[in-house]
Amino acid sequence: MVTPISCASASTERPATSRPRPGSGELLSLGTMSRAQVGALYRESRAGRIPDGRGDGLALVLPGTGICRPMAAFIRLTSWQGKIFNRRHGELVNRVTPFGLPAIRARVYTGPSRFDGRESIILDYSQTSWVARWVRDEIREVSAGVYLGFAYALGIRVITFALRFPAKAASED
Repeated sequence: MVTPISCASASTERPATSRPRPGSGELLSLGTMSRAQVGALYRESRAGRIPDGRGDGLALVLPGTGICRPMAAFIRLTSWQGKIFNRRHGELVNRVTPFGLPAIRARVYTGPSRFDGRESIILDYSQTSWVARWVRDEIREVSAGVYLGFAYALGIRVITFALRFPAKAASED
């Protein structure tokens, strides 16, 4: 079972060059990091393996500010709980609405990041969703089973998010 996730208090803020350790529960501190720190963490991380299975999501709206925690809770309660990946088929479906219903499919593959040009896991909605056809997400594994991502709409970075998977979902075939 995946433990619920949330933004943590600002007292856990870390330097921009500090990287989470696998299994350290660092997802809780991502919401306290500034936009620059989040960017540095993403930049120093590798794509990792495409996850498989259900990942709990955390929207990081204005990370490093006091609005992050209430916005994350509001978004989780009302609209987005995470994603379900199918590595073998190269696709995912988002868990949306207050009920976590599966909707809004995307193709999943590795490719160059819009953020820095390095390899990332790409979540491409352009051919699978009429509602989100202008959206392209990218994620990188920042800790074992923990992925940091950026969502782009019409090529503009609009939101930062994190996903956490049970250890076996991120590492097993």
